[in-house]
Amino acid sequence: MPESNVFIQMSNGTRLAASLYLPDTEGPWPALLEALPYRKDDLLTNATVYRRLRDEGDYAICRVDVRGTGSSEGVATAEYPPQEQDDLCEVIDWLSRQQWCTGSVGMFGTSYSGFNAIQTAMRQPPALKAIVPIYATDDRYTDDIHFGGGIRKALEFVGYPLFMVSMNALPPVPSLAGEEWRTRWLERIDRLEPWYGSVEEQNDGPFWRQGSLRPDYELITVPTMVVGGWADIYRNVALRLIEHLRVPKRLLMGPWCHMSPNTSIPGPRIDLVPEMIRWWDRWLRGIENGVDTEPPLVLFARRSTPPEPALDEVRGEWRFESAWPPEGHKEMTLPLSSAHRPSGPRDAMEETLAVRGDVGVTAHIRGSYAPPYGLPIDQRPDEIHSLVYEWPVEDELEILGNPMLVATVRSASPVAFLSAKICEVLDDGTSALVSRGVFNLTHRDSHTMPEPLVPGEAYEVSVELDATSWVFEAGSRIRLAIAGSDWPNAWPPPEASDLTVVLEGTRLVLPAASGPASLRGAPVLPPVDGGNGRSEEDREFDEATWRIEHDVYARETRVAVHQLSSSALPGRWSAWRTEGGVVGVTPLAPGTAWVESAVETAISWPEVTARTRARLELRSDATTYHFALDLDVYENDERVRTRHWEKVTPRKLQ
Repeated sequence: MPESNVFIQMSNGTRLAASLYLPDTEGPWPALLEALPYRKDDLLTNATVYRRLRDEGDYAICRVDVRGTGSSEGVATAEYPPQEQDDLCEVIDWLSRQQWCTGSVGMFGTSYSGFNAIQTAMRQPPALKAIVPIYATDDRYTDDIHFGGGIRKALEFVGYPLFMVSMNALPPVPSLAGEEWRTRWLERIDRLEPWYGSVEEQNDGPFWRQGSLRPDYELITVPTMVVGGWADIYRNVALRLIEHLRVPKRLLMGPWCHMSPNTSIPGPRIDLVPEMIRWWDRWLRGIENGVDTEPPLVLFARRSTPPEPALDEVRGEWRFESAWPPEGHKEMTLPLSSAHRPSGPRDAMEETLAVRGDVGVTAHIRGSYAPPYGLPIDQRPDEIHSLVYEWPVEDELEILGNPMLVATVRSASPVAFLSAKICEVLDDGTSALVSRGVFNLTHRDSHTMPEPLVPGEAYEVSVELDATSWVFEAGSRIRLAIAGSDWPNAWPPPEASDLTVVLEGTRLVLPAASGPASLRGAPVLPPVDGGNGRSEEDREFDEATWRIEHDVYARETRVAVHQLSSSALPGRWSAWRTEGGVVGVTPLAPGTAWVESAVETAISWPEVTARTRARLELRSDATTYHFALDLDVYENDERVRTRHWEKVTPRKLQ
């Protein structure tokens, strides 16, 4: 049959649920694999993309629920465990041995499945011939949803890990799992392990090295096409991969956030499916289609654009680059001692900032997913509580890559953070975010073995800001804003102490581009036609809420988000999910911070309606984190299980 559900048995006896989409042509065909924990049969089928790869590319498609998720057997014990990579190597071998397969397999996917495409390629299974990771990471500590710059993230606790608790407690699809579906369901709930190892694993080490490619890029031996977005949480990784991989490679770097290039805000949007097919045709079929002889980097160069939380399209143009780092680019150094200083006297040799815990609310939140999560807005409310430096832009200036702040600082506390934002000041005074970075100063020498600061002692530190592409307009101003927090992107520091910047030697280093590429021609990318980004089920998002709240009397700042989504495949299933929460901080005593969030998920099949509700509280004071998680599971509105987890763990120089 062109579309079928099968179980692939692993060597240890566990069966993984898979959906096969086979072409209606004469085989055999190369196979493409995507593996996710997001329930292939209901909550995230992605069938439209699979059918297009099958029908337009003539490929056999296999979509697998990873162990312990969806209709697969076993227990999902963690994100990206070694067992998962073992399983996927076996799946690739199984695919290669099917009579309808040529023996060549490609692997692709967005976010989680982009991660495990990289991780599986690191194992070098013989039949795996090429990969396409989309919005994925090479380093789970420095560039993922849990930590960044050596600091725990805050708003991420509202969403993904709690959503996975809620979803992993749902049953396998009864019609696929057979008579034992309920027994498997209850066993899954009883053995469920929440994906919250990050609560205790606050520094880099073996926990985070598992599943991280960096720095061992030589482990990737197959052609790799990387897809990234300038507004996505994984933008730094895309550039690192294209720089360090030593295989046939291609980078497609658009303006997108953590949404499909077909549907992303901001655009311009493209149809990614034909671009993937070109890659597969070259490396799985050996077709000389030119994808490997074109310049390997296809970049969208962003131009000055007023900010909007759901910006439809950013100004700019597509172009080629022949290598990374780009040829002819150079560092442009802007000393703070030469800057105009709206925040202080022109002749001061140093400036001291009273750190607040709530600076950062105007930047994009949660890596910029679909609403209620949003893109940056006007940065001026945060700049009021920052040290601000400006330089005039006399001629149009393009930057491309990772800016760097090299700063000499002193802290009044042993634990302090340093936040830096680069903005363009537009004609009307709007401050448009270009790039940001935040750094835990106790990690100045190591993410593995942080050391406290000596209060009052001066340290020179380098803060790498997020990779960016931006063309500053002539007549505008470059603005640098320095603060001691970047909340709610990062958990706030334990104390509201003073942070002093020594201006002599402190400098902003910009990756200045040499101007438009000299390469002939410009990329021609496939436009999006109606329906190219949609799934076949009716999926709707309602009640998207993003609120920034200042409780004057309580002396608290809070960010609240909420979303309701629903989907259905008539006659087979219907589902809904509500998720939301509040992150809060006491600005002048930032050690007091918290997250309260809840996710509720329900799926109805002809046999049963299953519903889960997961609730999380993570609170801190200046020395300790307090973690509490509750899960209730319902069968046809009758509660069948309750689980509770609780941890108290010290802040480890966080």
